[in-house]
Amino acid sequence: MTSGTDAAGDPDTGPVGTLDREPEPPHAPVVRPDAEPASEPDPAAVPDDARQHEPDAEFESEPEPRGTRLDVWWARTLSTPRRRALWYWGGPALVVLLAAVLRFWNLGHPQAIVFDETYYVKDAWTLLHHGYESTWPEGADEAFANGDTDTFTDEGSYVVHPPLGKWMIALGMGLVGGAESAFWWRATTALAGTAAVFILMMVARRLWPSTILAVIAGLLFAIDGNAIVMSRVALLDNWVMLFALLGFWFVLLDRTWASDRLQRGLDLARASGYEPQYGPALWTRPWVIAAGAAFGATTAVKWSGLWFLAAFGVYLVVVDALARRRAGVPFWATAAILKQGPVTFLLFVPVAFVVYLASWTGWLVTDGGYSRHWADDPANQATGVFSWVPLALQSLWHYHQSAYSYHIGVHAEHPWQSNPLTWLFMIRPTNMYFASTDDGSGGCGADTCWSSIIGIGNPIIWWAAAVACLYLVYRLARYREWQTGLILLGLGAGYLPWLMYLDRTVFQFYSIAFEPYMILALTAVAGLILGRRDDVWWRRERGIATVGVYLVLAVLVSAFFYPLWTGIPITPDFRQLHFWLPSWG
Repeated sequence: MTSGTDAAGDPDTGPVGTLDREPEPPHAPVVRPDAEPASEPDPAAVPDDARQHEPDAEFESEPEPRGTRLDVWWARTLSTPRRRALWYWGGPALVVLLAAVLRFWNLGHPQAIVFDETYYVKDAWTLLHHGYESTWPEGADEAFANGDTDTFTDEGSYVVHPPLGKWMIALGMGLVGGAESAFWWRATTALAGTAAVFILMMVARRLWPSTILAVIAGLLFAIDGNAIVMSRVALLDNWVMLFALLGFWFVLLDRTWASDRLQRGLDLARASGYEPQYGPALWTRPWVIAAGAAFGATTAVKWSGLWFLAAFGVYLVVVDALARRRAGVPFWATAAILKQGPVTFLLFVPVAFVVYLASWTGWLVTDGGYSRHWADDPANQATGVFSWVPLALQSLWHYHQSAYSYHIGVHAEHPWQSNPLTWLFMIRPTNMYFASTDDGSGGCGADTCWSSIIGIGNPIIWWAAAVACLYLVYRLARYREWQTGLILLGLGAGYLPWLMYLDRTVFQFYSIAFEPYMILALTAVAGLILGRRDDVWWRRERGIATVGVYLVLAVLVSAFFYPLWTGIPITPDFRQLHFWLPSWG
């Protein structure tokens, strides 16, 4: 671990150094590689006995120069508070703007129901009208895309995902635009993807107080194909990613908050002459409550959010135990588990449950939802200790049992399904849309034009991130950096549970839920390659050049793949050039 100061004045707690550290004082300039060697001391000024005992002193080499000219220029550029503030906020703002352009440009194309939009867009529209998802007649997709959006029935539809993600999709149609344009049924999802880029940069800056690393993380996420595609189709998984990332950020904020208040409590006790054996129980932890709400919202989009809730619930207890041990609390483990643990549970889990249950409000307060009155039949009602539970909640519980049985039993073959073991290496991305024209009207400059939306991540980003994740596993074992452990925890919560369902019908695009942590892993490695400003000049120079060339290459590859992410018409031959692996086509 290193120490230093960010351009904005934040303490450096990260393992890497970057270009935007606080400029060095003017009286301590960086030595350039081509600088003239310092003049040798006057031999007459050196005592005879010193020359006698150090006969080769005049032949000792000068210390290697540190830093680069770029570091000197950057320190000069950020030499005033106003410039530092401009970079602190301006850099992330430009990345967010880029992300918004890539996600919102031509968002209404294609004006068609794409892939699983067939479920979520129409469900969202009926939620607005009924408060629950209802059924549609055959052929409703094409009619809906053509503006005939009122052919739904009053009969409840059997759905297997909670309602919150569909309510978020409905916001764009109900509060701002309408269902007639594909732009509006995708608008909030694109907004979620853009917001996630900003949140990821805030997370990165919290992990390593460095704006340049935050900008690198945001840039990589902004231009990656999987993130762009999942922001441009009205599916649920982008909302899983966003709410889980919010929870991750809140847990990260609680880390400092709780540590400071623990130390204050211990200091007050010791100042009064009392040596605490367990330490105080911390009830004032607003970020834990916020994290519980965020992970509850994640679960209210898809049940896979439960894994984030469980993983970070355990993490909060472990971090508290380690904080108490560092603070010198004698019974730190017992205190974390038996004293603070129950408090953390009460702050964390009930709020998640309330948020989850609230997402079902429309189903609970109306009468037409699927299985809404299942428990009204006396033969279905609970008896014994659960007989007091309201019938609506009994019906909801039955619905959940049915949906769970459906989820674990999904084994139907699909041409674009992929095995979770291959997700980190993006072996089988999902083709969500395809259209062709053969009469020269496609707009690609040829007679035959093909349009596709394929969730191929930028290969330069995705494969490098996969390798970075594997390296961070080693680095955690070797150095035990808390940043590395937290990144891998987020990755594991989003990815590892799927390895229990290798025979299920699942898709590569589910990986959007854990992609932010892959990007953070790649950013951590980029920071290590960049090195510190006080590294020897040749190492620092090579690090900057390596990261710079990589980022330029990643941007160029994204520009090359962008037509396949957005349905831009291209020729079949040009489309084929994008299939770097046979399994992509």
